[in-house]
Order: sequence, then C-alpha cells, then structure tokens
Amino acid sequence: MKKYSYIIIDDDAESILKTQTTASGFSELSFMASASNFKDGLNLVLEHQPALIFLEIEPQNAASHLSLTFISELHRFLQQIPKIIITTKQKDKAFDAIQYGVFDYLLKPILSNDLLKTILKLNRANLETQIAPFREEPSSIVIDQITIPQNIQKPLTICIKSYGDYRYLNAEDICYFQADNNSTDIYLNTGEMITAFKTLKHFESVLTYPFIRIHNSYVINRNYISRIHSGNSICYIKNSTKKIPFSKTYRGNVEQIIADFAAGNYLEV
Repeated sequence: MKKYSYIIIDDDAESILKTQTTASGFSELSFMASASNFKDGLNLVLEHQPALIFLEIEPQNAASHLSLTFISELHRFLQQIPKIIITTKQKDKAFDAIQYGVFDYLLKPILSNDLLKTILKLNRANLETQIAPFREEPSSIVIDQITIPQNIQKPLTICIKSYGDYRYLNAEDICYFQADNNSTDIYLNTGEMITAFKTLKHFESVLTYPFIRIHNSYVINRNYISRIHSGNSICYIKNSTKKIPFSKTYRGNVEQIIADFAAGNYLEV
C-alpha cells in the first residue's frame, strides 16, 4: 500500500486539527508537521519534502501571507513539487488554483468521502506513472505517455486583446503592472505603457514568479528591481526613475525578494 506523507499549512489552528483528524482515518496518509504562515510552511516543506501539502489560500489573517504564490515559491527551490491539495471554504479560487497545477481542491471542513476520492486519484496517478512506457529519444522525454521536447523553453506570451486587435507581449519584457480602477497599465522595459482591461487582481492570480504583488496598486517583475529601500518602503526599477512603493500588507513578499537575491550568486559589502 502506497504511503503519502503530508504537511498542513493553514493559519487556523482549528482547521488544522479537523483536517488532521479526517486524514487520520486513512492509513495511506502519514502526518509530518503543520505551519500557520508562508515562511514556516516553506521551511517545513524544504526540510521534510512531503508527498502532499494541504494548503489554505484564503487565510483568516492576511499577515500569514498564505496564497497560491506559495506554489510559485516552491518552484524556486524544488525540482519536484509535492502534490498540492487546496483546502479552503470558498469555490471562487478553484479556476486560479488549476492554473497553478494543483492536484485537488477540497472545501472545508474536509469530508472523509472527499478525501477518499483524492487518495484514489493519487493511487491511480502513481499506477499510471509506473506502467507508462519510457521511450528514450535524442531530444525528448516521455512522461505519462506524453512526449515533451527537452531543451525547448517557450517564454510566456501575454496577448492583450481589444476589439479584434491582438497585441503580443513577452512577459520577460514587462517591468511592472499598475492598477487603474478596473483596468491595468502594463509598463515595458522600453518605457512603453499598454493598458489592459483586466484588474490587477486578475494578473496577480494568473502570473507566477518572478511577478510578485508588493502593493494594492502594483505587481512587479522581480528581475527589474535595482534597489529596495526598506526605510522608505520603495522599490526602484532598472534604467528608470520610477519609484514603486510597497505596503505593509505585502512586506513579506518584499522580504522574500530580498532573500531571493541573497540566495543567488551574491556579494554584500
């Protein structure tokens, strides 16, 4: 019988206990640890590398910084991501969660029948992986019977569509997004600005690292940050005089950016 180790990341202690209690009814599941915020949760996952993560994405306390961006952070450190099972009280984030490639989406309180279905899906996925034929070819690898070319990385293209006009942007050329009521202004590294008739929240939900929310009005591309002034709560953009503020609500994201810089080929003087 396949055993799945798991970690619970949730800022509600009562919810953690309920999830653990439901999971304890299944011998396939082995509890490892729990955390109540982004930072502690990340440390636990990196330390234990569980098979499953039960993740809350709509926390009671915003200071916990729990959201779908937690998944993006895992991709920075792990070659193989644990299977993510979203646990929350609302259905409205289900589509966004799918974009992040989560394994399952369960509504709280988690019922035994729903968790049973998740375990059966896990068993089936593992079985299909074991029996999938492996064909060795010069430039491809077969995963679950789908041939995926290697050494071919397609950068993300964002299409801004308006009344039959299709404007294609390379995501790597975008410095930051700025909210403008129900639309969003997109600033490129050329200095050009393009308006998209989607909210900033929409872009935050569909874009992953290196795009990070640092303010109610800004999502920034971490790769275009040249300076962070913590005292003044300001980020500076490369080759620009633009100063972008960050707020207390998203200070944890900025601290994560600082930690990301320090984790690379880094010299501090």
